[in-house]
Amino acid sequence: MSDELTIAVSKGRILNGFLPLLEKLGITPQEDPTTSRKLILETSRPDVRLVIIRASDIATYVEHGTAELGIAGKDILMEYEGDGLYEPLDLGIARCRMVLAGPENERPVSGRLRVATKYIRTTRAWFGDQGRQVEIIRLHGSMELAPVLGLAHRIVDLVDSGQTLRANGLVPIATIAEISSRLIVNKAAMKMKHGAIRPFITQLAGVVGA
Repeated sequence: MSDELTIAVSKGRILNGFLPLLEKLGITPQEDPTTSRKLILETSRPDVRLVIIRASDIATYVEHGTAELGIAGKDILMEYEGDGLYEPLDLGIARCRMVLAGPENERPVSGRLRVATKYIRTTRAWFGDQGRQVEIIRLHGSMELAPVLGLAHRIVDLVDSGQTLRANGLVPIATIAEISSRLIVNKAAMKMKHGAIRPFITQLAGVVGA
C-alpha cells in the first residue's frame, strides 16, 4: 500500500497558521494556495499533498478516508457526530473562544431563553450540563443581529478580539470553550499507514512544541 499522505485543510486562518508549521518540516506547496484555484496541491515532498476543503467538511473527508489527515477547528470537532477520527495533536493555531453573549444592558428574560447559533450540539450540551432547557435557533451567519433584532436573547459564537460583539452592543457572558485547530487522523489509516503517519505526527508535534 502507498504511504502517500493527503492532508485536508481549509483556507483562511487555519491554512495561514498551518503552512509555517509544514515549512519547518521542509514541506511547501508547489503552488501558492492563497492564489491558486487548484483544490489539490502537490508539495515539495512527493508523498504529501494538500486538499483545500471547506472547514465544516474537513472531518467528513477524513473520517471517510478521502484524506488520511486533516486540520480542523475544535469548534467543528465538538459539533461532529462521527467516531472514525483520532485527534492526536493540538496545533495551537487559529485560537479563539466560543462564548455565550448577549446585550450589554439586557432586561430580565421572561419565559424560555432563546439562543441563536450554528453550534447546535455544543450549545444544547452546555446548557444541559447546567440543567437548563433553552430554545435554540439555528443561524449560519450574522449571529450578532439576532439579539439586536429580537430573534434571540443570546448567541453562541466564536470571538477573537470581541470587536464585532461590542460594535453591536453585545458582551461575552460566559466562555463555553477555548478553541484552536487540531490535527485529526482517519482511524483506519492510522493502522494501515502507521509507518508514515506516526513519524509525521511526531515531527509536527516537535515543531509545535518548539
